[in-house]
Amino acid sequence: MAEEAVTTREIALAIGRRYGLPVVPVAPERAAGHFGFITRFFGMDMSASSARTRELLGWTPTGPTLIADIEAGAYDT
Repeated sequence: MAEEAVTTREIALAIGRRYGLPVVPVAPERAAGHFGFITRFFGMDMSASSARTRELLGWTPTGPTLIADIEAGAYDT
């Protein structure tokens, strides 16, 4: 992963832009009713980093970022 700590909000906004869909915030007290079981994952700090991989393997990302991939349709089916 080229970029660090991409938020769920950033991903949702990119998907919205890709498909021309509105993206609206959901209040925390309404989240469980809206997202169901997956709500607990949205509240977790699950930041990921490629720093260790870069350090150990000398890896440097060369591809697009996750957001750029989404906006380009890389995950369209």
